[in-house]
Amino acid sequence: MRVAIVTESFLPQVNGVANTVRHVADRLQAAGHEPLVIAPGPGPDRHRGVPVVRVRSVGLPGYRSFPVGLPDAAVHRSLERFAPDVVHLASPICLGAVGLRAARRLGVPTVAVYQTDIGGFARQYGLRAESTVARWVGHLHRRATRTLVPSTTSYAQLAALGVTDLHVWRRGVSHDLFGPQRRDPDLRRAWGVGDGTGERLAVGYVGRLAPEKQVRRLAELADLPGVRLVVVGDGPERPWLERRLPGAEFTGMLGGAELGRAFASLDVFVHLGEAETFCQTVQEAQASGVPVVAPAAGGPLDLVEPGVTGLLHDPADRADLRRQVERLVASRGLRGHLAIGGLQAVAERGWGRTVDELVRHHYAAVVERPADRLAA
Repeated sequence: MRVAIVTESFLPQVNGVANTVRHVADRLQAAGHEPLVIAPGPGPDRHRGVPVVRVRSVGLPGYRSFPVGLPDAAVHRSLERFAPDVVHLASPICLGAVGLRAARRLGVPTVAVYQTDIGGFARQYGLRAESTVARWVGHLHRRATRTLVPSTTSYAQLAALGVTDLHVWRRGVSHDLFGPQRRDPDLRRAWGVGDGTGERLAVGYVGRLAPEKQVRRLAELADLPGVRLVVVGDGPERPWLERRLPGAEFTGMLGGAELGRAFASLDVFVHLGEAETFCQTVQEAQASGVPVVAPAAGGPLDLVEPGVTGLLHDPADRADLRRQVERLVASRGLRGHLAIGGLQAVAERGWGRTVDELVRHHYAAVVERPADRLAA
């Protein structure tokens, strides 16, 4: 099958959309399909043999390192030349809208993957644009042939916008990268934490240090007894965090084996953002054998069964994040119980199975539709 992936973000960017597209492209190629990636911003024109078409972009205001795709005739030309069986729209909002229009004009079916709560993103940046963004998102997904969502919360969001042919498709996790066997005593000593039997514990966050992730809430944990905060990632909020968390360990952005080692070397993983459509880092922590504390909102509601695969904190109760982390810090037994539960929950969620499901159940379904269902 020939699959054109039009994405709002791709390598060298590191975020959920870019990482998902990378895994989809890799698995498609490995399974004998022919993927093409169309992405904004500068970067390599091939990824492991997969061609990448780069289109015009502009830096996002307030986050200049994040390129936003602009309308570009190269999208239509590339799709026409490639002649795909299906166009995969990865988190469509700007470039995805261009890809959707081009696909409809060419009579090619589309699978749109809803992955970013743009309304929540705008809210965290102080932009009064939620209703406008919601209308635009609904418009795009109503015009796509099929829409995939990562969680039941996202399903409800788009259903309320009048989007039909909705299906839940969750992301995979890289078991070759994340696992408890990667726990590194030397790294833990470098962080100034012990073996979990009486010395300090490593309580960590992994992800972008950006307003939409609500990372300033880490300050609520700064003075917890017996805890060393570990912050893995980078972004515009890092200077604020470094000023207010002088005792924390800041690793900067990590990837590959370094990231897997850092995840597995934590004692507790915390996530803070309330606008996550899925929350991939929760899965990665679970696969690493690390107990999770995540907000009772959005994607984590599907990933965390309280008391079994992690703990949920109530975002409306400003004391509850600290309370839930304190529970885990105080009980090695609870940490072990949740670590086992999390490992079991993600054991069958590898990327190979996840992308194969995408091809068999979703790409195949839209390709088989009558042509008159795809008219522009």
